Formats: sequence, C-alpha cells, structure tokens
Amino acid sequence: MVAPGARRAPQIGDAMTTTTHDAEEDIRNRDIKIYVNGAIVHRDDAKVSVYDSGFMLGDGMWEGMRLYDGQWAFFDDHMDRFFDSCKAVSLDIGMDRAGILDALTRTAAANGMHSDVHCRLMLTRGVKVKPFQHPSLSRSGPTMVIIMEHSRPADTLHAKGIRLATVPQVRGLPTSQDAKFNSHSKLNCVIACLQAEQAGADEGLMLDPHGFVNTTNACNFFIVRRGAVWTSTGDYCMNGVTRAKVIDLCRANDIPVFEKNFSLYEAYGADEAFLTGTFGAQTPVAEIDGKPIGDGNRPVMARIRQLYKALIDQDIAARKAG
Repeated sequence: MVAPGARRAPQIGDAMTTTTHDAEEDIRNRDIKIYVNGAIVHRDDAKVSVYDSGFMLGDGMWEGMRLYDGQWAFFDDHMDRFFDSCKAVSLDIGMDRAGILDALTRTAAANGMHSDVHCRLMLTRGVKVKPFQHPSLSRSGPTMVIIMEHSRPADTLHAKGIRLATVPQVRGLPTSQDAKFNSHSKLNCVIACLQAEQAGADEGLMLDPHGFVNTTNACNFFIVRRGAVWTSTGDYCMNGVTRAKVIDLCRANDIPVFEKNFSLYEAYGADEAFLTGTFGAQTPVAEIDGKPIGDGNRPVMARIRQLYKALIDQDIAARKAG
C-alpha cells in the first residue's frame, strides 16, 4: 500500500514499461493448461512444492522455444543447449529428447496450439527433504514444468524500439556463474533490469568484466557500423540460439560480421543496434543512455529479419518432411 500523497515507484509491468517480451494480449492464456511432471492441468492448479530446489535455490535450467505451424523452430539447437547445461550441473533430466518432444506435443495438443506460441520448458533438481543447499537433499527426482502461451510480439516493439541504459551490474566470469547457463538463478539479470528501469530505460545494457559491451539483461546485443554487424566475443554472453543463427546468416549472405570487444563509445556511434532472442527474434534499439542510435533507418537489421524468417520457414519445412 502507498501512503496518501506519496509517489509510487515505477514497477515492472506498468503500462509505461516496454520489454523485449511485450506481447499482444490474448485472453486464451487465462485458461491455458500446463505440464507438471507428466500431468497436464489448468494453470490455476499447476503447483510445485515450496521444498522444490527451483523455488528454494534457483537450482534448475530452462529453455525458451517457439511453435510455428505445429513445429518447434530450431528444436535440435535448443535441446543441445538444454542437455549440455543440465549435464554441466549434474542435473538428471529423466527423459531423452524424444520424451521431451512428446511432452511438448501433448501440452500443445491439450491447449489446441499450433502457431504463434511461446514455450518455457523448466527443469529443477526436484523436491528437497530439508530446506538446505546441498544437491543430495533433492531425492525425489527432477521437477519438469512446461508453460505454453499464445504469444505474438507486440508490433510497437519494432516501430519504436527498445531504450537501453548501461547498468553497473555486469555479466560475470564463467567461474562465478557462466552466462551460458539458462539457469533459474536469474538474480544477476533481475538486478540489471531494475537498475535500467530506475534509470528510465526499458532494459539494461550489461558490460563484461573488462568493461566491454556484452548483452542486455534479457537478450544478446548487436550493433551495425558502416554496414558491418558487431557483437560481443561470446566469452561472457548467453549462447543464444538466435544469436548464433544471425551470425551464421550474416556469414552466408555476405554481410560482414565480427565477434569482438567494443566499447560504449562505439555503441553510441552505431548506425543501428538490435537485440536477439527466441521470443522477439530481432528487436531494434532506439537509444542507449538517452542517445539516439542512427537516424531511425535500419536496412541491415531489416535484411537480417527477412533472412531469419526464411530460415525459420526452411527449418519448419525440414522438420515436417523429416
């Protein structure tokens, strides 16, 4: 409750807030069914234990995917990342890729979903016998949850772009928490998001431990300078599936692309800037730290968007034929 006469601080989710995950409202999402350890239940009945290691410690991994025409785009790439992440932290998934695909298929069917769907697949180490940290206390097997929503990125994102603010929170060294993990432990990114909002921006632009431009709190980051595409070295950033696809598309279509260290000075002077992620694909950046990026024309990003859409169509067609 806010005291009479006091100003309420802006909150994530307020109407003025824009994020790269803004979607058109779809009332069907009020009655979606969610997969919880093999059962598919109404969202109001989807629950996990307060003793679950994901709730208690953020001990788990997740994957975000999109459904196009009944097929999961770049499914194998997403599963490569998911299985590698789980293996790296000794997290037993409890099923193979075919089992995960079956769970996804069942959940989509239960919701009557076919396209324009975003999925968050989550796996934790499971329920603990005591509320403490040690992984051996999770003895009941993993907890798997699959949330799917009818979801189309809001058109306004591509019209006005995202406002970024450089934040003090950094993407750390792999020896602290490797950014390549899509882990449930997202506090580092949440802090960056809060810092950006408190600076009047939509998302935080995070630097690496050496002060070079890295990612935002939610997406990978690219700039365009004199027709060439730049992104970070990849040493400290999320190993994004969309990021990798954009780099590959540039190389295959004679668009100069460089994975390199670059500073805010070079980002401020970019002709274009954009973010990549599974949900929004490529989202334009309108400004960084209050400085407009380019003149509002984004020919390189527009070409990449066309190439990326064609790549999705190609992947979906191959999955149907396979």
